[in-house]
Amino acid sequence: MPVLALLAVSILLFVAGGIGSLLLQRSEQVAIYVSGVTAAVAGVLGTAAALPVLLSGQVLTFAAAGPFPYASFSIRFDPLAALMVFVISISSIAAGIYSLSYLKEYAGHGVGAIGFFMNMFIASMLMVAVADNAFYFLLFWEAMTLASYFLVIVHQDQESVDAGFLYFFIAHGFSMLVMVAFLLLFMQTGSLEFAGFRTVHLPSWLGSIIFLLAFFGFGAKAGMIPLHVWLPRAHPAAPSHASALMSGVMIKLGIYGMLRVGVDFLGASVAWWGWLVLGFGAVSAVLGVLYALAERDIKRLLAYSSVENIGIIMMGVGAGMVGVATGKPLLAAIGLLAALYHLLNHAMFKSLLFLGAGAVLHRIPTRDMTEMGGLGRRMPGTAICFMIGALSISAIPPLNGFVSEWFTYQAFFTAGSDTQFASRLLGPIAAVMLAATGALALMCFVKAWGMVFSGAARSPHAEQAREVPVPMLVSMSLLAALCVLFGLGAPFIAPVLSSVAAALLVVRSTPVASGLLVFPGSPDQAVLSTPLIAILMLGLLALPLLIATLYRSRHGVRKTGAEAWACGYEHTAPMTVSTQGFAEPPHVMFRSLYWLRTSDGPVGAAADSAVDDVTVFATGAEPMWDRTITGAATQGIHFFGKHIQALQGGDLRLYCLYILVALAAVLLAVAR
Repeated sequence: MPVLALLAVSILLFVAGGIGSLLLQRSEQVAIYVSGVTAAVAGVLGTAAALPVLLSGQVLTFAAAGPFPYASFSIRFDPLAALMVFVISISSIAAGIYSLSYLKEYAGHGVGAIGFFMNMFIASMLMVAVADNAFYFLLFWEAMTLASYFLVIVHQDQESVDAGFLYFFIAHGFSMLVMVAFLLLFMQTGSLEFAGFRTVHLPSWLGSIIFLLAFFGFGAKAGMIPLHVWLPRAHPAAPSHASALMSGVMIKLGIYGMLRVGVDFLGASVAWWGWLVLGFGAVSAVLGVLYALAERDIKRLLAYSSVENIGIIMMGVGAGMVGVATGKPLLAAIGLLAALYHLLNHAMFKSLLFLGAGAVLHRIPTRDMTEMGGLGRRMPGTAICFMIGALSISAIPPLNGFVSEWFTYQAFFTAGSDTQFASRLLGPIAAVMLAATGALALMCFVKAWGMVFSGAARSPHAEQAREVPVPMLVSMSLLAALCVLFGLGAPFIAPVLSSVAAALLVVRSTPVASGLLVFPGSPDQAVLSTPLIAILMLGLLALPLLIATLYRSRHGVRKTGAEAWACGYEHTAPMTVSTQGFAEPPHVMFRSLYWLRTSDGPVGAAADSAVDDVTVFATGAEPMWDRTITGAATQGIHFFGKHIQALQGGDLRLYCLYILVALAAVLLAVAR
């Protein structure tokens, strides 16, 4: 079957499954199977359609007359679109299988409607990825937002309704910026076809306006800071298999939009565009993981972690755009390769982690990790899958997250070796921020896995928990296997993604692999072999076990059944380190950075109606100029005069800041 026909069948099957689920909602079990099975089968067809385009690099197009002269139904299935279709399809397979058991807990709460909106949500995401006309792109973009909104408010409680309204408000508000950007392009080309957008020549100032509109419009959907406030509220409110798709896939379409407009349409022609993307990405990465570390709600922790990983992807995109603008093809290729690789990887391990969290919540009716503990013995399959996802997102070799972050580092090292002052200064700074993000991410997921699966059970529900049904384990195992495969298979995956980046840049593909080695354009800079790392790590694990086995065979080990000694007291569950205690040191050290986490943006909880909240915000925003400019200036002068004496106040954290400032000054001097 032709590739485009296969893709069309996949999308139509999603739609048919959604409608069938809605029509059969009175027979809830049948509706669950109809929506889940069709989602899984359609995902397989979508994967089969995407792989030939990814492997060959071909570009397939289709056009048909639409109802309006300016709205022809145009489809473009190029390598970038194929990558998005692949990511969406793989995640939908896992979500479809998972829903066969998971949705049973929603019996009596509209499982037919959940199946309908879930399948329509996936179908609209696929259409966004392949639409080649601004009218249909925006049409399916809004359909995607609307379907996901109904998934957010499924529980119909105050928390989910408030989260849904906040998501709806921000998503539709900032999509207006994208509409204005497309309108400006239409005014220059006289067409809404993306083909015309790719060939238009714009004045520099107009190109910058269009880029900024698209950047902030798509950035809100991606969840970058400070436009992230909807994400940690909306994603936890949705059913877990919907959260997996929203966090693992939907927010990547924001990145896709940035790449389409910034690189594909506008050619990334201005260097500060790339630095802007990289800067917002770095801030999102560091603050996102800091906010995740402070959470005790497992799904909010994962949602904030998505902000972090979107930041990492944006750092790669920004580095690639800088390479394009400054005429550095290697930096452009490696930066975009790193971004696309992390986009693919994050879809796998974040979907896995949300499905794992859903499995835990399937047995324990609370999202508070302090009420969990000891689930590793009671839910071993879930624990292993969640651990693989946690190791992947923490960039532990040889799993997939490590490979994409390694390429991101190489992009920054390539930028730092450039002759331009901005690249030599900002490249190493970006690498340091990525390193800090990685360290905090490891701490965050040691906390998450440890609080949930290790130690003693801290509630009656945790003591009585048992493993989830087979379909849920199968879907998690599929994603866990892909996390391992995309890490060990880096020598085969990286060249494919390098060709996707090359097709976007319209250049020849950069060599990034040879045999079992991967490298950033040249093996002289650095090489990596994840299969070799895996062999060495397995050897390091096997050696102590071998020694212990030999020792035990010669010297018998006397075992005792006594309780663990805890300073003279019998060990109890409350002795386990709490989530607050685990995260308290960074929370204290970076207290000033946590103010944004407590801000829910312009819309708070709806007391009587949503309109009242918008009115309150507008009233508070009116005197913002006086508060932020005039008042802030006078207060700043008083504050500076009063507190400058604290330079020698004996605060160790302040002295650490002095050291960082001194290092920055030295770095600036060396760069000059």
